[in-house]
Amino acid sequence: MKTNLIGKPAPDFRAQAVINGKDIVDDFTLSQFRGQKVIFFFYPLDFTFVCPTEILAFQTHLKEFEKRNTRVVACSVDSAYSHWAWLHTPRDKGGIQGVTYPLVSDLDKTISMKYGVLGGTYRQKEDGEWTFEGSPVAMRGLFLIDEEGIVQHEVINNLGLGRSVREALRMVDALTHLQKYGEVCPADWEEGQEALKPTFEGVAEYLSHH
Repeated sequence: MKTNLIGKPAPDFRAQAVINGKDIVDDFTLSQFRGQKVIFFFYPLDFTFVCPTEILAFQTHLKEFEKRNTRVVACSVDSAYSHWAWLHTPRDKGGIQGVTYPLVSDLDKTISMKYGVLGGTYRQKEDGEWTFEGSPVAMRGLFLIDEEGIVQHEVINNLGLGRSVREALRMVDALTHLQKYGEVCPADWEEGQEALKPTFEGVAEYLSHH
């Protein structure tokens, strides 16, 4: 059974991706961004309804992530050619034209499996057994990976529940504050607010190494 990835190296991969909104590359990896933070998020499928709202929202806030030395990368189980077509479809036609951060192709679903986000629709039969309906797709997983390639935050939503880009930015700020000052960030903390000094024995030392 998959456990969470917090505190563990982010699973790396080599896959096709569309970068700069137009170019298909065959050997895209996350490890190329070592030294920067990465927001790596999954969405179910191209040419759907909730997905473009999230993808376009990340594009709208892309400069804010870049100011924080953070790269944004998205992934779904579609082919790179499907990504390319969606990227070249105008927004008023259901497309995501103008998105410039990478879209990774997980056509064989191995990346989704490594990150524990591969899911879909399950039904329970009368005998209590569970069956899967349709084809598995990536759930709405989001992972914040630090400069050393370690996962520091993850959240996974079911297919119909969109995520908050503002919350992703807040978590980047919280991680940066923790790294810089060794102070822990309480509920709803935002940049500029007071954080807390660790008071339990060993916590400060642990945080300084994570």
